[in-house]
Amino acid sequence: MIEYIKGRIKSLTPTYVIIESGGLGYFINISLSTFTRLENLEEFQILIHEVIREDANILYGFYDEEERYIFRQLISVSGVGANTARMMLSSVEARGIEKAILQADVGSLKGIKGIGAKTAQRIIVDLKDKIGKSADAAEIFTDKGNTIREEAFTALVMLGFPKNSVNKILDKLWSENRDLTVEQLIKKALKIL
Repeated sequence: MIEYIKGRIKSLTPTYVIIESGGLGYFINISLSTFTRLENLEEFQILIHEVIREDANILYGFYDEEERYIFRQLISVSGVGANTARMMLSSVEARGIEKAILQADVGSLKGIKGIGAKTAQRIIVDLKDKIGKSADAAEIFTDKGNTIREEAFTALVMLGFPKNSVNKILDKLWSENRDLTVEQLIKKALKIL
């Protein structure tokens, strides 16, 4: 399997990129969010998910590991193919899809073109636990994109509190006072939980 391709961007459109590496040009399907982040670059190392079928070898490219992870989780759901997953990631960024799944927000997922109520519900049921576990662990150890609220959420879930309860309490506390530190937010939440 191909993990990534590093090379010069020869052609870039909202749906695909052609990267030249080692004298070969690779046609790589991408989401709109990856396109936006690649727009002003000449060279890049793009993460790859490779689909090998009897009639084709198809490459899907991602700007970062988070987007590729969500893509791989989405295509593991029955009825969600690679193109549907790419459409979802073009409509909503990976973090937004992750949040919709964790909060069981059927409406947000249903709002994406090509996703009906049943598919949205299946995605939530199949992925809520998988994405929750990986998000909890990953957000504690990486600073990139972390917010105080997300760090507090991760810590409280790792302490064993139910995600739904933690979300509701943190939303309430965070809306009341956004000047809290992570420690203060956790302490206030623990008093309520």
